[in-house]
Amino acid sequence: MSCGRLFAALRRCKQLEGGDNTTQLSRCLGLLDLTALGVGSTLGLGVYVLAGAVAKTVAGPAVTISFLIAAIASAFAGICYAEFASRVPKAGSAYVYSYVSVGEFIAFTIGWNLILEYVIGTASVAKGMANYIDSLCNNTMAKTMTEWAPMRIGFMADYPDFFAFFLVLLITILLGVGVSESTKLNNVFTALNLATVVIVLVTGALWSDTKNWRLTPEDIPAEYRDAAGAGGFMPWGFAGVMAGAAKCFFGFVGFDCVATTGEEAKNPKRDIPLSIVMSLTIIFLSYFSVATVLTMMWPYYLQDEDAPFPYVFEQIGLPVIKWIVTIGAVFALCTSLLGAMFPLPRVLYAMGSDGVLFRPFAVINPRTQTPLLATALSGLFSATMAALFNLNQLIDMMSIGTLLAYTIVATSVLILRYEEESSVQLSSKALPESPYSVARQSFNLLGLKAPTALSYTIAKWTIAIFFAVALATCALLNGESSKALGTVVGVLGGVLLLLLLVLYRQPRQDVSHLTFKVPLVPLVPYVSVCMNVYLMTQLDYQTWVRFIIWLVIGYLIYFFYGIRNSSLREKDIVKTPNGIHDEKHIVTKF
Repeated sequence: MSCGRLFAALRRCKQLEGGDNTTQLSRCLGLLDLTALGVGSTLGLGVYVLAGAVAKTVAGPAVTISFLIAAIASAFAGICYAEFASRVPKAGSAYVYSYVSVGEFIAFTIGWNLILEYVIGTASVAKGMANYIDSLCNNTMAKTMTEWAPMRIGFMADYPDFFAFFLVLLITILLGVGVSESTKLNNVFTALNLATVVIVLVTGALWSDTKNWRLTPEDIPAEYRDAAGAGGFMPWGFAGVMAGAAKCFFGFVGFDCVATTGEEAKNPKRDIPLSIVMSLTIIFLSYFSVATVLTMMWPYYLQDEDAPFPYVFEQIGLPVIKWIVTIGAVFALCTSLLGAMFPLPRVLYAMGSDGVLFRPFAVINPRTQTPLLATALSGLFSATMAALFNLNQLIDMMSIGTLLAYTIVATSVLILRYEEESSVQLSSKALPESPYSVARQSFNLLGLKAPTALSYTIAKWTIAIFFAVALATCALLNGESSKALGTVVGVLGGVLLLLLLVLYRQPRQDVSHLTFKVPLVPLVPYVSVCMNVYLMTQLDYQTWVRFIIWLVIGYLIYFFYGIRNSSLREKDIVKTPNGIHDEKHIVTKF
């Protein structure tokens, strides 16, 4: 394959085919099912563990503000997902969205990345659930297995966790039986989870004391002062609030699993956007309220990092509430495990259907109407990782995949909004793309009212430059403070504002037909990309190294299998009268 054909193949895009809702999967999910799936997959370890851990060591009572900032960042990503769900009612989440807008190679990168994210998400929730249940049994399983089968490898678990392994297999069997059955169980567990949150809030409100938000250094015992910051509402200042927001952001990871159900939702264009917005709202209100009562009930520096609520209720003399919360947490972890596992087979199914991954992944069982092979293999992979790897190593890898997916989706919103419409392309006369025309159109001095080839070209290059400048700016913000660095960051910040102005001046498509639209374009996706890139630069180099290794494995599969077996390539091959196959011109968008 020549370089020209290779480059064209990497950029080939799916076409948006309005009204094509055919699918082999079972359309059985309503608005309630989708919202429960989003809430259940997200409202797990975060609400029962994250609030106490961040309050104790990072943000203090201001963890409530950290959750608010994290919710805003997640909301920006969420509404970008919601617009794409109203455009593309197909399974595959960010994979399909990027396939439609930015091309096959980027789509494969995102899809391969999502596989890693969901595998690790499933494994980490299973591992956390196993540890939580074991802690209620005085760590009997951990002690026994460490004695019988120790694994003395630094980045792996201390022992093979067979309990976590079988937890994942159990969820895999449940998902293989059918979507309808598994979502009914998920709805029940989510209802119990929310009931537990309500019990925590009502009981916590009765035992709350605002004094715990106004602690002075003199109120803190001497043995805790060194680790308790300056006291008050923000013991570690605004820096602590932002550091807490970075941690709390990952408590919202999981809502995007709703977007993978496009081919199983009864009315995907309406229900998926609504369920994303509703689930994010419920999740934020739960986190904010729980963090408020937790830090008011008990001083932040005395919180338990692993199980804050059972510990606090035991300290204030409410053992019955302690056990109610403990049981509720188990149900919450069940829903988180189901929600983490649910999207994985759907992404494999979507990539297998497109031919960029092995096509057997797209085989649907006629009885259960689910991709059984994809479900079985993804479950076995996740179960093995849950059994063998250390929980901290698993959690560290979750962030990079999520943030990159959010970034691509926000970027795709921008690209599609500025894309030249077919009607304009066919009926309007192309403007000469001279340097003078480009300079004038950069601020729309040509007075264009609808996207053209010139305005779209300016927009896509502006977006590409914006991403590079945003990455450089965020990387420099992590360096040691100095006058020279401040000057460079200031200049780059000015460039980002200028690029935003250029995008703002370009004509955009009419999207009045969409059931959900991202407001304030280009500002909202622009800010979303900046937030996501900043959080990505906070990750340590080991996470990046592991991520690059995973990408190398994926690219080997794509270049030796996917690029030649892609459905788009098959569509672009015609048979000549002589029986010789030749490739037609491949139409690309970017």
